[in-house]
Order: sequence, then structure tokens, then C-alpha cells
Amino acid sequence: MSLLSDSLENYPDIFLVDFKVSTDNAIKIILDSDKDINLKDCINISREIERSLDREVVDFSLEVASAGVGNALKFPRQYFKNIGRKLEVVLSNGAMLSGELTKVEDRLIELQWKQREPKPIGKGKVTVTKNKTITFDEINQSKVIIKF
Repeated sequence: MSLLSDSLENYPDIFLVDFKVSTDNAIKIILDSDKDINLKDCINISREIERSLDREVVDFSLEVASAGVGNALKFPRQYFKNIGRKLEVVLSNGAMLSGELTKVEDRLIELQWKQREPKPIGKGKVTVTKNKTITFDEINQSKVIIKF
């Protein structure tokens, strides 16, 4: 783990999302960035880590990858770069919300979406804009929704 920390010192915008070592010494590192992370960054970090490991002593495999767009957001730090994108959020009470991420603060996010509701007077429906402030404690899982 210290090898990874040392490697990430050269990349202040990149941070660890997940780290796993299997029983057969398969090391999997998932990274994300405050800006954009690219293949070259992953290759460079992988090479830095691999240089410090000795395959003659321990046989291992090493995979360094970026967090995919469809992966769940695990840390508040990941939300900032997704402002303006559509999120699907599952709350700890089981409710699911889907909307545009409009605001991120230290302990909360804000989603905005449009929905159809009955008119206050008369028949028919009207489209209204809804906003919901959600604390990170209330979030069970969040994913960025990609539009094609």
C-alpha cells in the first residue's frame, strides 16, 4: 500500500477508489481523478509500483485501472467532477431518485429533475422542476447515467 501512496504523490489529482489483493496475489487497483484520468496515467502508476516489486520473490499480477463511468461513486470527492451530469441515487431507505447533479458540498449533494404533476386547478398535468438535497449519509449508492 505504501508503494501506491508513493506513486500517487506524483499525481495530486489522482486518488485511490479500490484496492484488492486476491489469494493468488492478483493485485487490482482502481483509481479516479478530480479532473480526468487516462490510460497513460494508469500505465505510469503501474510501472512505478511494479519497479518496486520483485517477481523473483513473489509471483503476482498487477492491474491498475480507472473507475468506469458506470461504477458506483464511492467518495464525496468523486461527485464534484460530475456536476451537470445525471445521477441515479439509491437512498438508504430504498427510495431511488434520478436527476441532474446541480450542487455538491462537504456533506451533501443536490439533485434536480422535472416531473409531471396534476394541475392545482382544473384537469390535466403540468411539468414542474423538483429539487432534493441529500446528505452523503442518506446515500446507499450513486451512479452516473450516460445518455447516448
